Amino acid sequence: MPSTSPDDPWSSVADDWGRYWGGFARPVWEPLLATAAIGPGTRVLDVGCGTGELLEHLQQRGARPAGVDPAPRMVELARARAVGADVRPGDFEQLPFDDGAFEALLAVNAFQLAGDQERALAEAGRVLTPGGTVGLAGWAERERNDLDVINSALAAADDEEPPEDGPLRVEGGLTDLLRTVGWDVLDGGVVPVAWTARHDTDLVRGVLFGEDASTIADLAPVVIAAAASFRGPAGGYRLINAFRWVVARRPER
Repeated sequence: MPSTSPDDPWSSVADDWGRYWGGFARPVWEPLLATAAIGPGTRVLDVGCGTGELLEHLQQRGARPAGVDPAPRMVELARARAVGADVRPGDFEQLPFDDGAFEALLAVNAFQLAGDQERALAEAGRVLTPGGTVGLAGWAERERNDLDVINSALAAADDEEPPEDGPLRVEGGLTDLLRTVGWDVLDGGVVPVAWTARHDTDLVRGVLFGEDASTIADLAPVVIAAAASFRGPAGGYRLINAFRWVVARRPER
């Protein structure tokens, strides 16, 4: 997590986020869109839209997307990328849209950041039409992610233990939560997601985005050494990770 203002931790790193991570989760978009039956004309809200890559993809598919993100710089970049999309600042727990405004809601690598997940799902239900669908996706457990090798090395360098998997990262976590609050789960699964870096500089900046220059200089050798087994003959890096996804239908009120 970037070490910036607690009220807006992402705006100052939004440009680097878009450069290194913006389209990272693309492989999970297709099962979400297919299962949620998102196509031409579908009104879709992308919560935690970041720098707008999914919004742009939805526009290209003929959908009618809108976005929301708590970071003003993310909103600015998303508006520039997905020209014409209605992108607003806001939080998952208090979405700035009318009741029944959308037929589908997506949250990719965002739902786990909601402070009150049950309230977030209640808000999702509020802004969806009857029969509307929600699609959630996020990181699977650490053992499925090559990036964990680097994160574990960084934790060891700080004499810390790597963080434990949260409940939404493990099998059944997302589906159990959705069923607990009354959503009808339609389908879900795990998708491999590759993260690539062209060279050492991109590897280090992508992993350590948001850190100050001295910290990056200190930790760069740790990152490069930990990633050695993922380096290709041309000098680039390819790390295979995994995202869990689930699509569910809004409960009847």
